[in-house]
Amino acid sequence: MKATRQSKPPSPAGEAPEIPHLPRMVQLGNVLAPAAPADLDDTGLDRGVLVDLTLKYAFTVPQFTTEQAARRIHVPFPLVQEMLEQLTTEHMVEVLGQVGPFNMRYIISQRGRERAGRLLEVSGYIGPAPVSLEAYTAMLEWQLAHFPKVSPKHVLGAVADLVLPTHAVEVAGLAISSGRSLFIFGPSGNGKTSLGRLIHNAQHGELWIPHCIGVESSIIRVFDEHYHEASAFAVDQNRALDQRWVRVRRPLIVVGGEVTMDSFELAYSPSVRYYEAPLHFKANGGAFLIDDFGRERVDPHQLLNRWITPLEHQIDYLTLQTGQKIQVPFRQMLLIATNLNPDIVMDPAFLRRMGYRLYLGNPTQEQYQQILERYAARKSVTMDPKLVTRLMERYQSEERELRACEPRDLIERVHDICRYRGKPVEVNEETLDLAWMGYFGNK
Repeated sequence: MKATRQSKPPSPAGEAPEIPHLPRMVQLGNVLAPAAPADLDDTGLDRGVLVDLTLKYAFTVPQFTTEQAARRIHVPFPLVQEMLEQLTTEHMVEVLGQVGPFNMRYIISQRGRERAGRLLEVSGYIGPAPVSLEAYTAMLEWQLAHFPKVSPKHVLGAVADLVLPTHAVEVAGLAISSGRSLFIFGPSGNGKTSLGRLIHNAQHGELWIPHCIGVESSIIRVFDEHYHEASAFAVDQNRALDQRWVRVRRPLIVVGGEVTMDSFELAYSPSVRYYEAPLHFKANGGAFLIDDFGRERVDPHQLLNRWITPLEHQIDYLTLQTGQKIQVPFRQMLLIATNLNPDIVMDPAFLRRMGYRLYLGNPTQEQYQQILERYAARKSVTMDPKLVTRLMERYQSEERELRACEPRDLIERVHDICRYRGKPVEVNEETLDLAWMGYFGNK
C-alpha cells in the first residue's frame, strides 16, 4: 500500500494545525503514523545522543552490519550509515568489508571500546533510539484531540456485562466521554472494580507511544509489554514509518494495595543506568485505576496530595537522579475505587478536583435476581424461580444485605460442589444450601 507524506496531520477542517514539536506524519491506508526522520536533525535529538547509542551497540557485539545496527536502534538505514561513517572517521569503529549494497560490516576499535565503556557508565541503555519529551507530549495531545467521541452506545456496550442503575451508567459515561476523573465508592462487592475496568472499553482508537524518551543524556523507558498491547497494525517492515514509535491499544493500568509513593516516581536502576516511567505515565492516553483506595501501604492523604496538581493542570513533575525536575503530561482517565468512607480517606480539596463521583450501593432485589439469572445462563445452569424466591427469603430472614457479587459466588460454589462429587452441575435446594454455608459460614 502506497504511503504519502505530509508535513503535518490534517485537522478535521482540512487545515494543518500548528503544533510545536509534532512529528511529521505519514499516511498509510487510513492510519496516520510518525514519519521516518529524513535526516539526523529530523529526529528531534542531539546528533551526539544517536552516535553514542550506536557506539554502545557496537560495544555489545563481536561484529555487526549497518542493517543490524539500524534494526537494533530503530533508526533509518541511511542515517545509521552516516553515523557509522562518522565513527569510522573518528577511529571508533573499523570497516571489515561489504556484505551488500551500502551494507558494511564493522567491528569496534580499541579506542571505541574505551569510549563506549565511559558512555555505559553514564547510561547502560542500548535499544530503540528515544524521541524527545516535546515530541511525545505533542503527539499525545494531538492524538487525544482526534480520538473518536465516546457515545452512550459505546458506554452501554462497554458495561453490558453489569447490572447497574441507569444513573450509574450515565455518570460513568459522562466521565469517560469528558476525559475527567471518576471516584467510585460504596460497599464492597457491588461492582466498583468491574465498572472501573469495563468502562475503559468505551475508549476507542489506538495510540502511538515511543519505546523511550530522551531527556538530555537520560533515557526513560515508556513502552512496556506487560501493560501495553501492541496493535495488529504492522509497521516493522515499513521504512516510511519512524520505528521509534509503537502503535498500541489505549492502555488500562490497575494498581492496588501494593502501591507506595515511589510507585509514582521515575524508577532508576543503578545496574542498567536508565529510568522506567511510572505506571500512571504509561497509562497516558488510556485509563489508570487505583483500586481499593485507602488500603495501600501509604497514608491516603499523602497519596491524594500527590494527585492534586496533575488533576488540576493535566501535568505532572518527575525528578531525575540529578535532582532535575521535568514536566510531563498527565493525560489519562483517573479512576479511584474504594469501599471506605470518603469523609475519612478523602480530602475535600481533592474531591473538588475529581471530575465525577459515583456511589454504587447494594443492588435491589430485582437487580440481584437479574444478576443471578444472567450468571446462571452464562454457566449453562437453570435457576428454578422457586429457588430464587427461597434465596431472597433467606437473605431477609438473616437480615443480610444483598451484594452484587454474591450471585456469581454462590453459583461458582455450586459448581465446586458438583465437580467434587463427580456429578452434573445442578442448582437445587441441597447444593444451594451447602454453597450458602460454605460462602457465609453458617447453616
